[in-house]
Amino acid sequence: MRAGAGRLNRYARGVQSIRIALAQTAPRLGQLDANLARHHELIGEARAAGADLVVFPELGLTGYQLQDLAADVAMRLDDPRLARLAGATRDLSAVVSFVEESADHRLFIAAALLEDGEVRHVHRKIHLPTYGLFDERRFFAAGDMLRAVPSRLGLGVGLAVCEDFFHLSVAQLLALDGAQLLVNVSSSPGRDLAATHEVGLGTASSWWTLMRTYAQLTTSFVVFCNRVGNDESISFWGGSEVVAPNGETLFRAPLFDEGLFTVDVSPGDVRRERIAVPLLRDERPELQLRELARVVAERAGLGHDTTAESGAEPGLDVAPDDPPHEPIGFRKAR
Repeated sequence: MRAGAGRLNRYARGVQSIRIALAQTAPRLGQLDANLARHHELIGEARAAGADLVVFPELGLTGYQLQDLAADVAMRLDDPRLARLAGATRDLSAVVSFVEESADHRLFIAAALLEDGEVRHVHRKIHLPTYGLFDERRFFAAGDMLRAVPSRLGLGVGLAVCEDFFHLSVAQLLALDGAQLLVNVSSSPGRDLAATHEVGLGTASSWWTLMRTYAQLTTSFVVFCNRVGNDESISFWGGSEVVAPNGETLFRAPLFDEGLFTVDVSPGDVRRERIAVPLLRDERPELQLRELARVVAERAGLGHDTTAESGAEPGLDVAPDDPPHEPIGFRKAR
């Protein structure tokens, strides 16, 4: 186990800190029992290190590239194995991720907040990518709810899973709902290798930019836990990190290395940042609600499309008799 650089004193300036443990693991594909045992081990190690919260990556209990194995490793929320894992979190909080089977036998990529021996909250991944090497919608159902929940940490917690954070509304809605600690669990594969990117890995650069942006715009702590290892031909890069409400990166785990990494954060930083930079206070959700209702109606063909050209028929963006325009900046050849 390695500790994050710049660890704060646990009671710095009289304010108790929260110690976060990032379990940057390499789960075994389809081996639920082995991964459960590893989670129990790491929860024990995190407790011994004085952690208040330990975070595991997306599908850390099953591996990512499951495809037709998904049903074989799925657990309902009343599964005794999940209950035993929750039981290991007395005086501790943990975020774990697994395949959840609903009562009507739909399968979800889920992340659960376990606290004091209970399953406190479950988030079902909302955005399922189907581009590039991803095909999640083929095997999983999409979640349809976002909630922030109070926690024993003294902060509101908002959970998201990987692709959820590539959609602007997720972090904002969680923060508006009361989250002060945004946790994204991920199985992000390494892609876009190029010397022009920070550390030569475009995927990492994109994620780190997102985390800093969401931390600043929501004035929240952001915790990103990404897995390492390989599933078949897919390699995962790690690089887990914790970002402060002002966008400062407090800790970043190494690329590709498995480990349990700890960093201390001060909950008072949220209060100071939100008073100094009241971005959430000044948000206009009522304006968004009104304008989103208009956009949804227009995109569904239920209202006048304000982005369509004059004379366009219903459901079309351009007028049927309108000839193609010349590209701007070009002249006809003479």
